[in-house]
Amino acid sequence: MTAQLAEKGTHARVPAPRGPLPPARSRTAERERAFDDVPRWQIYLPLGLYLLFTLVPFYWMLLFALRPAGSTSLVPWPLTLEHFDKVWNERSFAVFFQNSMLVGLATLVTTTLIALTGGYALARFDFRIKNGFMLALLCSQFIPGALMLVPLFEIFREMRMINSLGSVIIAETVFQLPLSIILISGFIKNVPVSLEEAAWVDGCSRLRAFLAVVLPLLRPGLIAVGSFAFVHSWNHFLFALMFLSRQDRQTIPVGLNTLIGSDSVDLGALAAGGVIAAVPVVIVFAFIQKWLITGFSAGAVKG
Repeated sequence: MTAQLAEKGTHARVPAPRGPLPPARSRTAERERAFDDVPRWQIYLPLGLYLLFTLVPFYWMLLFALRPAGSTSLVPWPLTLEHFDKVWNERSFAVFFQNSMLVGLATLVTTTLIALTGGYALARFDFRIKNGFMLALLCSQFIPGALMLVPLFEIFREMRMINSLGSVIIAETVFQLPLSIILISGFIKNVPVSLEEAAWVDGCSRLRAFLAVVLPLLRPGLIAVGSFAFVHSWNHFLFALMFLSRQDRQTIPVGLNTLIGSDSVDLGALAAGGVIAAVPVVIVFAFIQKWLITGFSAGAVKG
């Protein structure tokens, strides 16, 4: 009897569903269809207003930098470079530019190297204070740099590093490390451990396996962390103002501040200095935009 029921159940047919099956649609297709249904003016109008709001200050800065002194024209014609010549030669912006470039590149290198080692340790090793260390890194992001000026100034004064670019480089690196370590750690977690294990089986040491297998895959993350450290140190004003009092040691943000007098402001020179300060940042973001977005999105994962 049981065998008959089993045989009957085996040959039983499942009734076919009534009506046609709904077509399978992915989320991407549904999003594209929803985007196509939106009127184009509802997309282009907000974007155009945002673009106008963003570009007008840049145009205003270029206008004052390129038009002759005393001119009130809204079009920079005839073009003149007198303001750039004034700030570059007379206002020592050549020295400021060199100092800022040195601080930015040194901060980029030191931050990337230290964050690489710290991020690898957090991603690949387990230790008792790992969670507490990660919590400390996150909490450090809520501490304003202004609160650390007095203790940092005392430390650098005891080390005789006041009026030295090394003090600014160290301070910038310390404040860039928490976020950089977290990003690099998240990026390394996306690299399968099996790749390193295969290299170990082939006879590579841990360091050799890291350099040959893992490091090439971290290029977007390293570019993101390095560029962020460079741009932040290039634009940072507070540390350079507090630790560098000699004019031949000052950076571009402090140099721009010297163009603002107590009674009057040379708008042409100030605009030219602003253009000089903005050009390296624009070039950096123009060349690394693709890697920057990839690096930050890949590093911001849940471990």
